[in-house]
Amino acid sequence: MDKVIALVPMKGHSERVSNKNIRDFDGQPLFFRILDTLTKAKCIKSIYIDTDSDEIARLALENFDVNIIKRPEKLIGDYVSMNEIIKYDLTQITDEYFIQTHATNPLLKAETIDNAVNTYLDSTSKNDSLFSVTRLQTRLYDQYLNPINHNPEVLMRTQDLPPVYEENSNFYIFSKQGFHRINRRIGEKPMFYEVEKDEALDIDEEIDFIIAENLYKMKNTKQESK
Repeated sequence: MDKVIALVPMKGHSERVSNKNIRDFDGQPLFFRILDTLTKAKCIKSIYIDTDSDEIARLALENFDVNIIKRPEKLIGDYVSMNEIIKYDLTQITDEYFIQTHATNPLLKAETIDNAVNTYLDSTSKNDSLFSVTRLQTRLYDQYLNPINHNPEVLMRTQDLPPVYEENSNFYIFSKQGFHRINRRIGEKPMFYEVEKDEALDIDEEIDFIIAENLYKMKNTKQESK
């Protein structure tokens, strides 16, 4: 199996959920979950953590086989584009193919990562990048109350609506060459990779943390009872 480099950016500070990357998640820091998953994935050659936090770096090095990229001062802050951080990280690594994910995706499975990477690598002649999405089949409106994906005069069942897709921030797969061509992780010829809603849960708000932790515990309980 061909392998890629995993990039996991993690800052120490977080606005909406305080210190969420190192917050206790079922007995361990939240970011341990994605590192566990990446370690189990067969397609991952090595893991690089980009961080401004000495504590995250210490915990990661003590518990996992990872590499640390110390985030430079100019890239520290809540308003720095992730594409700028990735651009810097790519200067620190010689490999060509990458998957970038987040510590806030604790339910993501190693099998999903392997399948997504293989899908991308098999399609590089047609697609320059791949990113994860969640299917939505519900009635959507824009800010001006205009229906986006349905006709209010025809009350179609939601399961029959044409799907739209949410970029769920679970992962982005791309090449160094493709990234440098346009300086962004989603290229000019991207492809979707659909992830089920429960697996794709991304922690942005406090309620997301609570839901994710409880789902994680439920899934573990079911696995242990088998």
